[in-house]
Amino acid sequence: MIVSKKDIPNLLDKMIAEYDVLAPVKKDNFTVFKPIASGADAVLGEGNTKLPAKELFFPQSEKLFSYSVTEEGAKLDAPMDDKKKVLFGVRPCDARSLKLLDNVFDNDKFQDPYYLTRRANTVMVGIGCNMPSSTCFCTSVNSGPFDTSGLDILLVDTGDAYVVELVTDKGKALADQAGLAAASDADKTAAAAAKEAAVVTCQVNTDGLKAKLDVNFYDPIWEKIHEKCLGCGACTYLCPTCHCFDIVDDAVDCAGCRVRNWDSCAFPLFTLHGSGHNPRTSNKERYRNRIMHKFKYFVDNFNEIGCVGCGRCIKNCPVNMDIRVVLENIRGSEARLDS
Repeated sequence: MIVSKKDIPNLLDKMIAEYDVLAPVKKDNFTVFKPIASGADAVLGEGNTKLPAKELFFPQSEKLFSYSVTEEGAKLDAPMDDKKKVLFGVRPCDARSLKLLDNVFDNDKFQDPYYLTRRANTVMVGIGCNMPSSTCFCTSVNSGPFDTSGLDILLVDTGDAYVVELVTDKGKALADQAGLAAASDADKTAAAAAKEAAVVTCQVNTDGLKAKLDVNFYDPIWEKIHEKCLGCGACTYLCPTCHCFDIVDDAVDCAGCRVRNWDSCAFPLFTLHGSGHNPRTSNKERYRNRIMHKFKYFVDNFNEIGCVGCGRCIKNCPVNMDIRVVLENIRGSEARLDS
């Protein structure tokens, strides 16, 4: 199948008639995912969005339920977002991040109905990355610029058109509904050439990294690595795989609500106990936990690196900390296991 770029607004308008469609839109000097009322609003040629797609499934702040108690009894209201949606223009790294988050929100011990309902009701239409950014390192973490993990449809940019690759039955149903034209052999050849030409210039060697982290919890390198970090949490809030949250109750008299908010291991209060004890008292412990979580603990629990190489943390760190350099420093350090 194939769709001309000039026909994309009309294609999106068809989808809007049947679905809530979310796509990258311009905000200041960057793009973010927002619901669109017209296909003309979508901005598809500017690479990754500033904020990750995870916020559409795991919102930064979300009311889980509200409650009230009256003389007639207790009332509980737990609204569920079950609208049919299309997420259009998501990049492969963000789509893969949702596959990683599925491990967290849908496992043998815990299933999150809010996240899972949104996932089940959303069709994911991705666009491959013909020109990966200099800060991208997706190929170093088991992904790539045309990875289909987590996608229902992948669009491959061939210049004036997108060649449509159907990944799942959900994607096929959407494509049939939209009436996309069949791709010719020449179109398929152009798509293959586009994939071949896409080069991820940065490579991060993760070989042996997990083994090094298994034994270097007390290594002196942690005293140096964290020094630039401000603990601002920007990297965690912009990361497509960070998923820590806090739960708060907001109540007045006999009515209130329970709200889930994103949290960050970079914050001093993140591990503060009710007793006043804090096991991560310094920035060193907090930054170490961030690295350990993504490249050791996530691997221990799910056999996957908890990073998709999108580069957002590199682009947006106010003090230019580069996780690629951090990982190379860790790999190059002399690991030791202190008693």
